Amino acid sequence: MQETPFCLSVGNLLSYSMSDSNSTDFTNPSTFILLGIPGLEGAQVWLSIPFCAMYAIVILGNFTILFIVKREPSLHGPMYYFLCMLVIADMVPSTAVVPKILSIFWFNSREINFSACLIQMFCLLSCSLVHSGILVAMAFDRYVAICDPLRYSTTLTNPVVAKIGLALVLRGVMLALPYPFLARRWPYCRTNIIPYTYCKHIAVVKLACADIRLSSYYSLAVAFLVTGVDVFCISMSYTQILRVIFSLPTKEARLKTFGTCGSHFCVILACYIAHLFSALTERFGHNMALHFHVLMNNMYLLVPPMLNPIIYGLRSQQIRDSLLQLFTH
Repeated sequence: MQETPFCLSVGNLLSYSMSDSNSTDFTNPSTFILLGIPGLEGAQVWLSIPFCAMYAIVILGNFTILFIVKREPSLHGPMYYFLCMLVIADMVPSTAVVPKILSIFWFNSREINFSACLIQMFCLLSCSLVHSGILVAMAFDRYVAICDPLRYSTTLTNPVVAKIGLALVLRGVMLALPYPFLARRWPYCRTNIIPYTYCKHIAVVKLACADIRLSSYYSLAVAFLVTGVDVFCISMSYTQILRVIFSLPTKEARLKTFGTCGSHFCVILACYIAHLFSALTERFGHNMALHFHVLMNNMYLLVPPMLNPIIYGLRSQQIRDSLLQLFTH
């Protein structure tokens, strides 16, 4: 029976891993091997085109937002400071992952250093937590602006915004630190092949020949407590916002007020819908092909960061006017 190219490539990688493990201490492997997108090896060069295009949009769009906010004094306010934080939290995970993905697609450079793999994992997890916290801060900003506008300028001052941003970064870093710490302590005796394009946490810990229940319990605790609390806070903020909006006397006033938080609401939907879809396919898509899982995980890292500057660029009149003025000059 003729073997498929995928079976041959996996077999070659396994044999390489076995031969390499004989000469190194596999309890703490020096490198991992990223398979890329298993089953689509022949199409990876073509797949690199949309990946490269989306990453270019992420970098160009988000840097444009940062440049416009820095350049335009009228945008120096809490809402746009939080937007800049969101932009940075979007760009870091993409930059930590996409260059390596493209090197796999273009140069077949599949190896990644063990420490670099843990750093990549830490960047993805910490930025995800920071990103979720920034969405909460932006919801609080819109809550104060709409429900208590007279105290907006005294409540969200620049020092307060800076302290909120620092607290969110510290929260993300502290909650993400146990992931690489635990992964580094475990012995790895099965294989060093990761069937993904990047060092996804669950894919790495599954390679450990040890009891990983502690990591599983911690992941569940972070998912339910931290993400759950963030979603609850956002829901409560928008419940109060909608209550105030629907109490306004005219339709024009309601539309104008809702327009001030429409961009943030769209970003929340893009982020959490993508996260929910990725989680559901991971949990219930056991019959789906592996390459579909890998593609969905990559889209989760690229699509929301690509949409955020588009959403704010289309919906925010001030950013639109500043961008038009920039191109006019």
